[in-house]
Amino acid sequence: MDYLKIFFVNTALLITLAYLANLLYKHTITYASERIKLVCWVILAIFAGWVSSFFGFRVGGDAIFDLRFVPLIISTVAYPQPFILILIGAGTGLMRLTLGVNAAAYAGVLNLLILGFVCAGLSFWSRRSSYSMISKGLTIILVVNLVNSLDIIMFGVIPVQKYITDIMPITFPSGLILSMLFALIIRDFHLEQQRNLQIQRANKLLSTQTEELHKNKIVMEERAKQLMLASQYKSEFLANMSHELRTPLNSIINLSQLIEENEPTLVREEMVLYGSIIHRSGDDLMMLINDILDLSKVEAGRLEISSEEVNVSEIPELLALQFSVVARQKGLEFVITMSDELPETFSSDPQRVQQILRNLLSNAFKFTETGVVSLNIREESRYESKDRKDWIVFDVQDSGIGIAKDKHLTIFEAFQQADGTISRQYGGTGLGLSISRDLSRLLGGFITLKSSEGKGSIFSLYLPLQ
Repeated sequence: MDYLKIFFVNTALLITLAYLANLLYKHTITYASERIKLVCWVILAIFAGWVSSFFGFRVGGDAIFDLRFVPLIISTVAYPQPFILILIGAGTGLMRLTLGVNAAAYAGVLNLLILGFVCAGLSFWSRRSSYSMISKGLTIILVVNLVNSLDIIMFGVIPVQKYITDIMPITFPSGLILSMLFALIIRDFHLEQQRNLQIQRANKLLSTQTEELHKNKIVMEERAKQLMLASQYKSEFLANMSHELRTPLNSIINLSQLIEENEPTLVREEMVLYGSIIHRSGDDLMMLINDILDLSKVEAGRLEISSEEVNVSEIPELLALQFSVVARQKGLEFVITMSDELPETFSSDPQRVQQILRNLLSNAFKFTETGVVSLNIREESRYESKDRKDWIVFDVQDSGIGIAKDKHLTIFEAFQQADGTISRQYGGTGLGLSISRDLSRLLGGFITLKSSEGKGSIFSLYLPLQ
């Protein structure tokens, strides 16, 4: 009967220890790493085994009967890792030496070490077995209790006959029953802990989802603003385009009607003048249509780029013929300079190079009232990822109205201008820079901008020499 009392005392102590450990876990190491949790579990299991031995039942002064193997059983279910179980078994066995160094203590160390290896084997079997958790738990409890009794018979200091006839009939079944009882209590603790962890995960997930929803809301609001701006830009573009298209069309229609109705009375000079205005209006209309077609082709990826030898010296000659007249009409100085170190030719699409430079120069003249517009052609070397690359650079500089720094990227977008009122004051659709940027990329180059409001602008077209 004394064995049974001591076993119940052991069980009560282990339950109390488990409860205190559960409280400690909730308020200290809940959010600790798995490694720290594992170390704490090993220490707790060894300490629980020592407490069980400390309050165990002494037989013959040296031998102690207790439930020190129960924490090892629980560990087999909670942390089925062979090395950890051997460590707990060895640690629990060595702690027995603190209660006295004698033959019974050595037998206890050997017993717990053997149980540690047995539990390691059971954990290996448990991970690969398809049995239910209850079946696995009952099997582990039965095997550990049975091996514990066999160890006492083989290595214990109590006479075998006395142990089998007087002690084992009480300790073995009571050990089984109390191990099962303690396992059920621990299982409830474990289930409660799992529920708490699930609640924590659910709260964390909800918090993450709430944060994601908030971020998505901000993104959606930003996209709504962008769509609103895009709609505004396109509305301005359509208004500008309508004005730009109507102006040459009205000239063509009105002058052609005037010629038709008054042909007999018109002198030759008037006919030539009207004809030249109609021709110029037709050219302006054709340029607008070409800009729109070029933009649509670039966006659709259907714009064809040719590659041939471009004569560097021909570029300024052609541009001078076209823009010298514009410079004289506006009273501006137009200067073209070339570096002496430039090669004679480079490989590119001459039509598209001329188109980009025409767009840049047209803007320069359009937004410059007084001063100078210049085109400087030079060579520049840049290092990209430690590789040197040579470029031919076309700098188009003006002394015009300039562009605010916060608008440097915006003006290269289709349908957008630095200021919506600019198109109404100066004319144009706002497509020139967008088309020029896309064409420069197709040619393997890029366009840079240096400008500040009221101090003019420098647009630089970079094209690869090789």
